[in-house]
Amino acid sequence: MTGPLLWPDYATPTDLAAIEAVPLEARGLPESTYALLSRAATLWPDRAASTVLPDAARWREPLRRTFAELLADVHRVANLFHDLGVRRNDAVALMSPNCPELITATLAAQLAGIAAPLGAGLSRQHLGELLRRSGARVLVTAGPELAPDMWDSVPALARNGLLDAILVLRPTGASGTPHRLPAVSGVRVGYLGELAAAKDPSAFGGELPRSADLAAMFHTGGTTGAPKLAAHTHTNEVTDAWMLAASSLFDERTVVFAALPLFHVNALVVTLLAPLFEGQTVVWAGPSGYRDPALFGEFWKIVEHYRIGAMSAVPTVYAVLAQVPIDADISSLRFPLVGASPLPTAVRDTFQARTGISLVEGYGLTEATCASARTSPESSRPGSVGQRLPYQRVRVVAADGTWEDRPVGATGVLAISGPTVFPGYVTNRDENGPVLDGLGKLVDGWLDTGDLARVDEDGFVYLAGRAKDLIIRGGHNIDPAIIEDTLLAHPQVTAASAVGRPDVHAGEVPVAYVTLMPDATVSENDLRDWASDRVPDRTAAPKTVTVLDELPVTAVGKLYKLALRKDAARAELRAALDTIAGVRDIEAAIAGGSIVATVKIHPSAQEETVKAVLGRYAIEWRLVVVS
Repeated sequence: MTGPLLWPDYATPTDLAAIEAVPLEARGLPESTYALLSRAATLWPDRAASTVLPDAARWREPLRRTFAELLADVHRVANLFHDLGVRRNDAVALMSPNCPELITATLAAQLAGIAAPLGAGLSRQHLGELLRRSGARVLVTAGPELAPDMWDSVPALARNGLLDAILVLRPTGASGTPHRLPAVSGVRVGYLGELAAAKDPSAFGGELPRSADLAAMFHTGGTTGAPKLAAHTHTNEVTDAWMLAASSLFDERTVVFAALPLFHVNALVVTLLAPLFEGQTVVWAGPSGYRDPALFGEFWKIVEHYRIGAMSAVPTVYAVLAQVPIDADISSLRFPLVGASPLPTAVRDTFQARTGISLVEGYGLTEATCASARTSPESSRPGSVGQRLPYQRVRVVAADGTWEDRPVGATGVLAISGPTVFPGYVTNRDENGPVLDGLGKLVDGWLDTGDLARVDEDGFVYLAGRAKDLIIRGGHNIDPAIIEDTLLAHPQVTAASAVGRPDVHAGEVPVAYVTLMPDATVSENDLRDWASDRVPDRTAAPKTVTVLDELPVTAVGKLYKLALRKDAARAELRAALDTIAGVRDIEAAIAGGSIVATVKIHPSAQEETVKAVLGRYAIEWRLVVVS
């Protein structure tokens, strides 16, 4: 379907009411991600669907595929999955850097069964647990040419009896004889391209997915224990992709740049599915994406060459790009989207000052598929992450678990409902397929986001930090963002993260961690004083600023504040116990979202003295006597 039902007027915040006057069911959205791809191949068979760069250095040597070619490849691979026993409620695990075959395999997995992307940065234990929970018996993975470190972890997973088939991917544009693959007893091992080549490219031979069927299972980052596995239906993904595509930001001539990994929902929804609605060409970066340092040195030339009009990245990417000299014509770039973590004001302002381009901020989370709000260049509201997207509902409720609504403009926990809210986490598998459970995040169709926010009368969302990230100093709530924004305003700071450090008097005090420009000369004490002089809330002045080579991130690229809280807790206890004889070591670990300290002491140590010091802190601890 085309025309006004599929493409309503959606240019300003005032358009939202008119859009929602038409029921979503009347919009005629494709029933599944496969139907969305088929529609694109029918409307624009010869238009370039994907342009994949081998790597940053060889950005002039892409591999291109039309929409018709992409559909044919998806049919071949889906038919291979079907021949391997994959059915509608079966998952296919995918673990690989971005490459043309991974794009194909992701769409094919959603056609034949359910896609279960995995981040290779997860531990082997977590990968095994996710395979067991998803029930995936087929693994599509990078081979020894594409990602040797990733490939090294695969045989162990196979030997544990978790897999029936391992389908191996080669690098973009690979030629010549591939590496010989090892035999694994009881497991079919082969190159995906070779095994799929003889399969039918004209149609899929199995059961087609329906709107309520599961399309994917995305792990949520793995910051505490085994990562949760959030399920998405085809309706979730198609609807969220349409909500983005329907806006006035894009048209069919807009070339999209993609460099986030495909195990990230942003990469799937924003840069793979949404462009299918209008037949937009997507230029995919090499396998390392934004993690390839060489990409930034070539980036503006890539924008000019391919006439990139839109891109999607996390704030740290724009912080780096703001420092890269512009050596090309970047006038085509109009809509750089930013999401996945809060956008520091300093990053937004510096990027716009250096490039003349406004960042389009978005907000969302895996449990709501991907995007739930976005800003508009035409109607900026300072401090807001954007207006809610069509057909999604937002409300702010009390943080005490009562779900009592807060007044308009008041701060509380943000909750979301609507067609993009996930059906639950995959907790197990039975004879009917994946077993889902909301695990307390879903209440009467509303999703508890865990984010503190306020919402104005027009549905614009203003974040006030993660509920669990608040620094509470003597009963005073401190949003870490005000510390981070202050430090990011320093010309030598490239990234900043503030957390609470245990304190015997205030419960917590703020401390900060930063990364610096390569030629930076500023010291940690200089930065502490800089922030103390400028932070708008005096109680938020950081007690210390620590310089790191890089800030810790989760598998999906979000800042991992628990790791910083752990470091801060350990440093505080070390200092507090430093003068007590017999204290051997202090360790800190993450358990259930909290920091647990373990203090090892010699038998001769004054145990009661150590306990007295530890008892002054509002954190969990345990004492271990070691000889």
